[in-house]
Amino acid sequence: IELAQEHGLDLVEVAPTAAPPVCRIIDYSKYKYDQEKKERRIKKNQHVMHLKQIRLKPNIGDGDYKIKVKQARTFLEKKDKVKINMFFR
Repeated sequence: IELAQEHGLDLVEVAPTAAPPVCRIIDYSKYKYDQEKKERRIKKNQHVMHLKQIRLKPNIGDGDYKIKVKQARTFLEKKDKVKINMFFR
């Protein structure tokens, strides 16, 4: 603690669950900023997977079919699940 005070820094516990707990002599505000930045980067890269449904009929036209296929591809590129429902009437 004295060494940290001499250098104008803080004694920060970085791994409290370790045995023994790990502490470092660093600037606490910079450490806190780096932790928040790391959390934001992780949160930004996460993607929530959604289930997308596409409804088709057996007598669908060629143009409509191509549009539905294009939609399914864009959903899959976005890492979403696609469920295709075929309706017979």
